[in-house]
Amino acid sequence: MVTIKDVAKASGVSPSTVSRVIADNPRITEDTKKKVRKAMKKLGYHPNVSARNLVAKSTKAIGVIMPSPANTALQNPFFPEVLRGISSVIHDERYSMSLSTGETEEEIYQEVQRMVYGSYVDGVILLYSRINDRVTNFLLENDFPFVIVGKPYDHETEITHVDNDNFKAGKEITNYLIGKGHERIAFIGGSSELFVTMDREAGYNTALQEAGLINLDAYKIHTEFLKSGGREAVEYLLSLETRPTGLVVSDDLISLGILSRLEESGFRVPQDFSLVSFNNVYLSEITRPALTTVDVKIYELGAQSAKALIEKTQNKDEPAKRIMIPHKMVYRDSVSEV
Repeated sequence: MVTIKDVAKASGVSPSTVSRVIADNPRITEDTKKKVRKAMKKLGYHPNVSARNLVAKSTKAIGVIMPSPANTALQNPFFPEVLRGISSVIHDERYSMSLSTGETEEEIYQEVQRMVYGSYVDGVILLYSRINDRVTNFLLENDFPFVIVGKPYDHETEITHVDNDNFKAGKEITNYLIGKGHERIAFIGGSSELFVTMDREAGYNTALQEAGLINLDAYKIHTEFLKSGGREAVEYLLSLETRPTGLVVSDDLISLGILSRLEESGFRVPQDFSLVSFNNVYLSEITRPALTTVDVKIYELGAQSAKALIEKTQNKDEPAKRIMIPHKMVYRDSVSEV
C-alpha cells in the first residue's frame, strides 16, 4: 500500500508537507501542491478521508433528501438536473453526497435521523417544501445545518432557502393563455401540500380573478409529478361537460403524460387544447409539440443550494438567506389563439 512517505519521497518534500497539501493548507505554494498531487496520482495514493475528517470534526459530506422515494423522484428530469447542479459545486469543494433512499415518509424521516445522530453528513439539502414536514421540524429542533429548495412553510426568516417566484411565474404563464383569448383554463398541479404547487396555483387564481374569468374548482386537479399523473388528469378533464381550452400544468413531466393521453383520444395540442407548463426540462423542447414552459433554472437552484449549505457547514453563525433564482418564459408550439 502506498503511504505518505512514498509520496513525499517521489515529490521531494517532507511527509508533513504532503499532509498539508492533502488538507489544502493555504501556506503551501501552488507549485508544491501541483507537484505533490502529481506524485499522488502517479503512485495511486488516496488519503484516508475518514481519519482526516475525524480530526477535523467534519465529514465533508452532505445529505440530499427527495420529496418521495428516489426511484420515483428520479423518473422526473427535474431531480437529475438539480442533482447535477449540486454535484458541480460539491465536486469543486471536495465534498461527497448521500442521497435519501427511503420508500415512505417515515423511512425518509428515519434516514435523516441516522444522518444527523450518526454524524454521517455536515448538512442537508431538502429538495422540497411541504406543510408541517417532520424532517424540517427535526432539523430545526436539532439546530442542524440545512437548506431548502423551495419556500419554507414556517420559520421563513430562520431557514436558508433557494427558490423562484412561483406565484409570479404562475400568474405570468396564465396571463399568456388569457392573452391568447382563453377563458376556460384548468390548473393541473402536484400535491396540494407542496409549496411549489400552492404558489403556482395562487398565481393562476390571481390571473383569472384580475381578468374577471370564471374560476371553477372542477378545473383544478392535483396529481403526481409523473407522466402517469398527467394521463389520469386527462381522463378527468375529458369527462367534464364543459371542457377547458387552456391548461396550466405545474410540471413538464405531467405535461408529457397529458400530451400522450390527448393524442390517444384523438385530440390535438394546440388546436384542441392549449398547454403551458413549468421547469423547461430537456424533454420539453424535443417533444411534439414543443412545450411553452417556465424555465426555473433547475441547475442553478441546485448549485446555489449547495453553495449556501457549504457556507453554513463551515460557519455555524452564517445568517439565514433567501436566494431567489429568476425564471424565464420559453415560448414554443403548445399554445394557439382561440
